[in-house]
Amino acid sequence: MRIEHVELFYLSMPEVKDIGDGSQDALVIKVCADGLVGWGECEASPLVSIANWICPMSHSVCKPVRDSVIGAKIETPNDIVELGEIVRANGLDIAQTDHTWSGIEIALWDLLGKKLQTPVYRMVGYERAYPKTPYASQLFGDTPAETLEKAKQTLAKGYHAVKFGWGVYGRGTADEDRDHVAAAREGIGKDGILMIDAGTIWRDNVEAAELRADALERHHVYWFEEPFVGEALHAYKTLSTRRPNLPLAGGEGASNFHSARHLIDYGGIRFIQIDTGRIGGIAPAKAVADYAVEKNVTFVNHTFTTHLALSASLTPFAGIESHNICEYPVEASSLAVELTNTRIEPNNGQVGVPDSPGLGVEVNEQTIEKYRVDVQIVVDGRRLF
Repeated sequence: MRIEHVELFYLSMPEVKDIGDGSQDALVIKVCADGLVGWGECEASPLVSIANWICPMSHSVCKPVRDSVIGAKIETPNDIVELGEIVRANGLDIAQTDHTWSGIEIALWDLLGKKLQTPVYRMVGYERAYPKTPYASQLFGDTPAETLEKAKQTLAKGYHAVKFGWGVYGRGTADEDRDHVAAAREGIGKDGILMIDAGTIWRDNVEAAELRADALERHHVYWFEEPFVGEALHAYKTLSTRRPNLPLAGGEGASNFHSARHLIDYGGIRFIQIDTGRIGGIAPAKAVADYAVEKNVTFVNHTFTTHLALSASLTPFAGIESHNICEYPVEASSLAVELTNTRIEPNNGQVGVPDSPGLGVEVNEQTIEKYRVDVQIVVDGRRLF
C-alpha cells in the first residue's frame, strides 16, 4: 500500500499553564492508505513540527518531512524503518525532523498492523507481551503536605509505585527538597516503589544534585531521574560514580538512537527512559531496548500524555519480561483523557499493551474536533497548510 494522505492535528486545552504537564496540547497524526487509518502522536511543540512537515526546501538535506512520506510504499515493517532513514537523510539539517517523524512513524505501525491484522509488538519481533507494573507519574505538590496527600491518594487508588517530579523540586533549598521526598515516602509507605524526577533542573551541576543524594538514599528511592540534561554525560557519570547506591535514570529527551546509546555507554545510568513520540518512533525505541538488554540497563517508557502514546511507548519493550516497570500518566488533561475511546487500565496492579491489530487504540475524532486549533501557514501568498 502507498501512503495517500497525512493529516496533522494541533490540539490544545483552552488554557495552557506554565507547569511541567505535556498533556496540555498535542500533535496527533492521521495516516491513510488502502481505506485504512493509522494514528500516531508526537511529543513535540505542535506548531514547530507542523512547520517541519510542510516547510519549503532550503537545500538537499533540508527538506520538509512531507516530501519523503507522501506516496511511499509500506508493505513490511522494514519499509517503515527504511522510510525513517530517508526522512532523516532528507531532513538532516532540521533539528525537528526526528520529533516530527516520530508521530508519523507510530501511525504507520498502527496502519500496517491493521493491514496485516496483527499487534505492533509482534511486528517488531516479540512473540508475546508481558504485563508491566505501572508507576503513577505525577508532579510534586507545592508543599510537602500536598505531596504527602497526593502520595496517600495514589496508594489508596491501588498503585504501589509512584514518581514525583518537576514542580518545586530543585528550585528551593536541599532541605525543602528533602521534606518533599520524606513526605512522598511517608505517603506511599515503606514498601512502595518511589522514584524522584528532577526534570534536568541542574543542567550539569553535580554538586547541586549531590546535595540531595543523602535524602534520596535514606528514603530508598528506586531511581533519581534526570538531574541533568541528557547531553551532560560527564555529569551523569560523575554522580553515578560518587553515589553508586543511587540509581540514575534518564533519556526521555533522546531524539535518536545514538543519543540514548551514549547515555547508556558513558553516563552510568541504570534506567534508560525513551519516548517513542520523540526519538523517531517505535523502531529506534526498540533498538534502544535491545541495546539496553545487552548492556544490563533497564528500559522504561516515557509517557505523560494519552493512551495512544502509552500504547506506542509500551511496544518497544513489551516482550522483555525482566523490564517490568512502566510510566503511567495519572494527571493527564481532559484533552489527553478524552482522545481515545480505548483505555489501558491497570488489571491486578499491572498494565499491558493491547493485543489487537495495530496499536489497539481507538481514537475519538470528536475529541479532535473539540480541541483542534486552526492553523494556516502561508508562504509568499501560497497556503501550505
